[in-house]
Amino acid sequence: QALSEIEGMGGRGSNLQEMRVQLLAKRRVDMPSFCNTSGFQRSPYLSARGNFANIFQGSTEEGYKAYHADKYDEDKNPNGIINFGTSENKLCFDLMSKRLTQADMNVMDPSLLQYPDWKGHLFLREEVARFLTYYCKAPAPLKAENVIVLNGCGSLFSALATVLCDPGEAFLIATPFYGGITQSIFLYGNVKLVYVYLDSKITGTSTRPFQLTVEKLEKALQDARAEGVTVRALILLNPQNPLGDIYSLSELRDYLEFAKRHELHVIVDEIYMLSVFDESATFHSVLGMDRLPDPQRTHVMWGITKDFAVSGIRFGTLYTENQDVVNAVASLCYFHGVCGPVQHKVAQLLRDRGESVAPYWINQVYLRANHARLKAAHTCVTDELKTLGVPFLNRNAGFFVWIDFRKYLKTGTFEEELLLWKRFLDNKVFLSCGKAFECSEPGWFRIIFADKTHRLQLGMQRIRKVLEEREQEILAEEKEQPCQSDQDGKADSTDEVIFVSRHQDPTCASSSSLGDLIGLLQQQMRSSDWLQKNTAEQFA
Repeated sequence: QALSEIEGMGGRGSNLQEMRVQLLAKRRVDMPSFCNTSGFQRSPYLSARGNFANIFQGSTEEGYKAYHADKYDEDKNPNGIINFGTSENKLCFDLMSKRLTQADMNVMDPSLLQYPDWKGHLFLREEVARFLTYYCKAPAPLKAENVIVLNGCGSLFSALATVLCDPGEAFLIATPFYGGITQSIFLYGNVKLVYVYLDSKITGTSTRPFQLTVEKLEKALQDARAEGVTVRALILLNPQNPLGDIYSLSELRDYLEFAKRHELHVIVDEIYMLSVFDESATFHSVLGMDRLPDPQRTHVMWGITKDFAVSGIRFGTLYTENQDVVNAVASLCYFHGVCGPVQHKVAQLLRDRGESVAPYWINQVYLRANHARLKAAHTCVTDELKTLGVPFLNRNAGFFVWIDFRKYLKTGTFEEELLLWKRFLDNKVFLSCGKAFECSEPGWFRIIFADKTHRLQLGMQRIRKVLEEREQEILAEEKEQPCQSDQDGKADSTDEVIFVSRHQDPTCASSSSLGDLIGLLQQQMRSSDWLQKNTAEQFA
């Protein structure tokens, strides 16, 4: 719809900034919030669609480019940018490089150098099925015929958008969410996202910040239908990026039943399923459920990129019982295939069982070390946040911490959030701001902690410097304008607790650690002006 509007305005001959203004004035199309049109002139060498793709970027892409132009290196570029923005695991290169260069990996059969079945070599799909059966705790063996292999989960999202939706139709997704999904489904398939806006308030049926409920799903779906938008599917991220939430079995069942009632497909992205690094948290895969409410509309994605710390190896897999979806996606695998030698390496990696029934190297060596390293890195970052009195969601899955920097925004706007993000970048640390995840509340940021200790410590020092400077600026401004010290829209941490230790049942709340309590008290003291307002002189 967006592209047809652009074509109707003259496509190749008009200024895109003018087009965007006209489109938004008509209120018929919501351009993605991170389309960068400022100062942009259309290219005469590109189609309208090509010009649109050219402006389809935002703070994440801008920060990524800046990082690659000025990468931190302990020896060669110690003043370079530290990357806390890209979700990669940089803790296990030693383990993975050793495993991927062992003798069994270096095979070059003729079949690996020829065109494969576009769904993936059968030997790999069989191994994926066995692997997912084991780690997803499937009640019955999963079948290779239901497995498709593509070069990453971004390609899977793109393919599924193309085969499940017509142009202009939509997927339903809760915010905040990994923003790359927007690009994956829109640039090729022209499929939109309908947002289920979540917030940090704990009210009504929400027992934790940014909690997804069926009530919120129903409202977003009905609002979209009232606006004439056709929604075809629900996307679930489990574990959730950027929140780190892990959905319980009852929550998953509720979401799937909701989708069944409305005849929606469900795309479940479980890319971080083996990156749950604390024993107190339990991951439940959709493939482990005894009964799926609507098996023909349930599609599960996973890949090795995150769980095996190899983001440079593009490999993603889809599991679905719907053979129409299998065949339709398979027709697009020609564009998104995985080369034969990599398919062999992945199969060898997944089948590493040793002498045990369970995968030996994976369980006994890799996962054990990876989880310990993730937990230590997470503690390194969150301890510093507690010292600073900065609220955050303390979860046990993924590579990220969702952080509340709202008290460092004077007016609480997304423009101010972007300025803070740029300030971090100017101080040589790259984070992701909440707007990149379509967060409804300005001031939330995501930090990636799956990195070496010396980089984490230096990056947190740079963050601390920015925050302390910003805090002093706000105090100085409030002294000049004392009547404006109480800001509208800025969260009062004494009214709602955003600092969350773990995803606990209410009965387990008493097990929060003393350190967490101290961190909460520090944060409340630093963010409250009670002491300034209630002096000894006033009491006298």
